Amino acid sequence: MIAYIVRRLLLLPIVLLGLLVIVFQMYNLLDPYQKLAVFVPDVSRLKNVDPDLLVKEYGLDKPWTYQFIRWLNNVIHGDFGWSKTANRDVLDAFKRFLPQTVELTLWAAIPIILGGIWLGQLSAVKQNSFIDQAARVFAVTGWSLPMFVAGILALFIFYGLLHWFPPGRLSTDVGLYVFTSGKFHIYTGIITLDAILNWDWRVFADALRHLVLPVITLSYVSWALLLRVTRSSMLETLRQEYIMTARAKGLPERIVIKRHARRNALIPVATIAGLTIAGLMGGLVITETIFNLPGIGRWAANAARQFDMPALLAYLLFSGLLIVFANLIVDIMYAVIDPRVRLE
Repeated sequence: MIAYIVRRLLLLPIVLLGLLVIVFQMYNLLDPYQKLAVFVPDVSRLKNVDPDLLVKEYGLDKPWTYQFIRWLNNVIHGDFGWSKTANRDVLDAFKRFLPQTVELTLWAAIPIILGGIWLGQLSAVKQNSFIDQAARVFAVTGWSLPMFVAGILALFIFYGLLHWFPPGRLSTDVGLYVFTSGKFHIYTGIITLDAILNWDWRVFADALRHLVLPVITLSYVSWALLLRVTRSSMLETLRQEYIMTARAKGLPERIVIKRHARRNALIPVATIAGLTIAGLMGGLVITETIFNLPGIGRWAANAARQFDMPALLAYLLFSGLLIVFANLIVDIMYAVIDPRVRLE
């Protein structure tokens, strides 16, 4: 197990270097004057100084390797440039917007993973029954429905008609209390967690109420893929000889499913679940925009509209790092779920 993890960790620096090269190469497609927005933290200098002098000062007329090393040094020190969309340093913008995305991801991950696996397992065990047919219809509609359509429908039904779950992060009065009163201490920026730490259940309930619709939307669309993968993997596992042997020994069906079938069926599901959560963390562009949530996904969407290159490059690097580390965690999960992987 340890040797397997060490081998994966030894490959990590090579993968990270490849990611950095790809991101920098996308940045390198810009002309030297557009690159200045990434290197010059004080945007006022772009108006008061000859751009050609700044190009020479920041080495943007130098060879590719020199520029890459300089850019990499800035990244290591947390200097990603100035975001005109957020009107602050890119790193400060990440600190401001990331907690909302983390909060939504944490609340959505639980129903997505547990619900998708449970529905897929139930559909496989009850193959060709009414439950199986209903689950398959559910998966097809969820897979076919675009995220923005699902979000708009959820808003129309649960907010427009029923007035149950409003968009936004907090109600107006609660938001003023949290951010301006000075009585609510913000520890992490994750409002539901901070509400628990403050023992303020009114804020917790209000924040949770605003998360219901985006969580439902994300869960419905994501369940479709997890359900289909879990069902297919479970059906294949249930046809294996060791499952037939376990049944022939007289083991109860509940034991056969939980101890013998489900664990082996989870190997392909682990990949989908890990990458799904990484995708959520990478930025819920559509969901955060529809439900007016101030996360990094909505910030990235605004940055794209305003051609905010420092913000977009940092967002691209952040998303790539999430995928890289998600794959590492999935590889480790493989070894935990299937002992045969450790011996490869």
